[in-house]
Amino acid sequence: MALQLAFEATGTGSPVVILHGLLGSSRNWQSVAKALAPHHRVLCVDQRNHGRSPWAPTMGYEEMAADVRALIEAQGLERPVVIGHSMGGKTAMALALETPQAIGRLVVVDIAPVSYPDRFSSYVDAMQRVDMEHLTRRADATLQLATRIQDMDVVGFLMQNLVSQGSHLDWRVNLAGIGSSMPTLTGFPTELLQRAFPGRTTLIRGALSDYVQPDDVEVMRASFPDLTVVDIQGAGHWVHADRPADFVAALDLAPAPPASVRAR
Repeated sequence: MALQLAFEATGTGSPVVILHGLLGSSRNWQSVAKALAPHHRVLCVDQRNHGRSPWAPTMGYEEMAADVRALIEAQGLERPVVIGHSMGGKTAMALALETPQAIGRLVVVDIAPVSYPDRFSSYVDAMQRVDMEHLTRRADATLQLATRIQDMDVVGFLMQNLVSQGSHLDWRVNLAGIGSSMPTLTGFPTELLQRAFPGRTTLIRGALSDYVQPDDVEVMRASFPDLTVVDIQGAGHWVHADRPADFVAALDLAPAPPASVRAR
C-alpha cells in the first residue's frame, strides 16, 4: 500500500515534483525550489523512511514509485515535471516507466537504471554506531561520524538527518529499514526496462562524478528514447549542491505561457 509522503510546497504555476537521494530529504532542495517558485508550484518530497515521511520495512522502487504516484493524484497535479536525484532518480524512472501518462517530463540527476556498488552501507553503519543514548550535542555526533568517515562533506550531509526529538537528538531516517533494503536500492527492476517512457527526458550528470558511464547512458536511452544528456562542469554526484545556478539553468524549465496564449 502506498504511503502518504510528507512534502514542502512553494510557488505557483505548472507543477514540479522533486525527489531527493538516499539519506537526503526535501530540505536539500529548498534553494532549487526557491529558484523555480516564481513560475512553478514545486513540491519537495520526503521519500519513505526519510525526513518527515512514514517508515516502512521495505523500499523497492516500485513501492516508492507508488508512493509518489499517490501524492501526484492526491494533490491533483496534472502531468508534473518530475526531478529525481540518485535514489530519487531511480524512483522517478520507475514511475515514468510504470505510469508514463502521469508525468509530463522527466529529469534524472546523476544516476542510471543500472546496478551500482554499495557506497552507502558504511554511512548507515557509522550513523547506527553513534551513541545516541548519551548524545547531548550535535558536535559530539559529528566527531563520532568523523572517526569512521573521512570525507567531512559527507559527514555534514549525514548530519542534516540529526534533529531534536523532544529532549534528545535522534536520526530522522529509518536506518534499519534502509540498511536491510540496500541490495534493492543499489539495483533497478530489470522488468521495467522492457518498457519505454516516450516523454522528454533529461539526464543531468556531474562532470566530476563517475556514477553514469557511457554504457549506462545507452541502457537508459533504450527505455527513454527522447533523452538529452547535460554535463555540469565542476560538479560531482550532488550536482545541485555543487553548481546550483548551472543546475537550475540545465533544468530548462521555462515558465508556462498564459492560458490565453496556450489556447490559440
